[in-house]
Amino acid sequence: MFRFADQFGPARTIHVHEPSLGLKGILVIDNVACGPAIGGLRMAPDVGVEECFRLARAMTLKNAAAGLAHGGGKSVLFGDPRMPRERKQALIRAFAHALRNERDYLFGPDMGTDEACMAWVRDEIGRAVGLPAELGGIPLDEIGATGWGLCHAALAALPYCGLDLAGARLAIQGFGAVGRHAARFLTARGAVLVAAADSRGTLVDDGGIDVEALIRDKRAGLGVCEHARGERRSVDAVIDVECDIWVPAARPDVIREDNVDRLRTRLVLEGANIPFSAEAERRLHERGVCVVPDFIANAGGVICAALEYRGSTQAAAFATIAERVTQNTAETLERARVAGILPRRAALDMATQRVQKAMSLRRFTIF
Repeated sequence: MFRFADQFGPARTIHVHEPSLGLKGILVIDNVACGPAIGGLRMAPDVGVEECFRLARAMTLKNAAAGLAHGGGKSVLFGDPRMPRERKQALIRAFAHALRNERDYLFGPDMGTDEACMAWVRDEIGRAVGLPAELGGIPLDEIGATGWGLCHAALAALPYCGLDLAGARLAIQGFGAVGRHAARFLTARGAVLVAAADSRGTLVDDGGIDVEALIRDKRAGLGVCEHARGERRSVDAVIDVECDIWVPAARPDVIREDNVDRLRTRLVLEGANIPFSAEAERRLHERGVCVVPDFIANAGGVICAALEYRGSTQAAAFATIAERVTQNTAETLERARVAGILPRRAALDMATQRVQKAMSLRRFTIF
């Protein structure tokens, strides 16, 4: 059985189970030294407490690294996110209601949930970020806040891997809310999308995929392999596509010891949370591949959410995302270069120092 506890948390782990509703969920509030935890509500049929804790810890590190006045948490709800809308709404509302007194946690959108889901949560308990614009929110998935941050992480990382973005070959694993916007922003600056994958397959086109056309297909409910042009391959074939920039933007643990040697790229921007195992990152580092860790590269969404919570504007959010992700990426990679350590080690040191400082300023030291 997976067990976890260290000097940083978790503060609380709460299981919610209501058999009569078919409701089963978990909330992990990891650390609130910096402020109330922000973390997404993830909906999937195969989540669990270990994954929830790892994601909550990633949020603690991400929020600290981004300099936000928020701690880290995560909630997961068991179920198929493609279930009928009425059923999904009922489960999310019931889950939020069960957690109504957990005021140290702010719900946000994540895999399987969106701005409408956050509107339901706010209607139930008055506590959510990533809201629709009609409710005063900054719809981070719609505007591509995380993808915007990934683009700036790439720009900051280019000098460390000898790349020029103009003409750089890009592969996206997970062409969804994060992946499609990362592709849009990067190709607008000269990158060429040569591969895109979703849950149904991989599309490959060495001549370049029309990103806007592929986005229109996805919005129409089509899979990437139903696009008019390109070669259709299996779901995990995206790992084998030779490229300059590889962006994992789907589930955790997609690159592990058993498949990392198939990856042929020069720069990895971790758009998903915990997409690589520690051993996979170590092997890539030894091969000279630059890996920008998840909680540095994909912080754009939570930065946007935190600013929304304080009544900021979309323009201010984009400016802050660009500034902080650029600065943190450069600092992480420079620390790694000088010390001869993995970028993740450098990023962990930077983020944990900030959490420790915040903890030292609080009355209690167990969070």
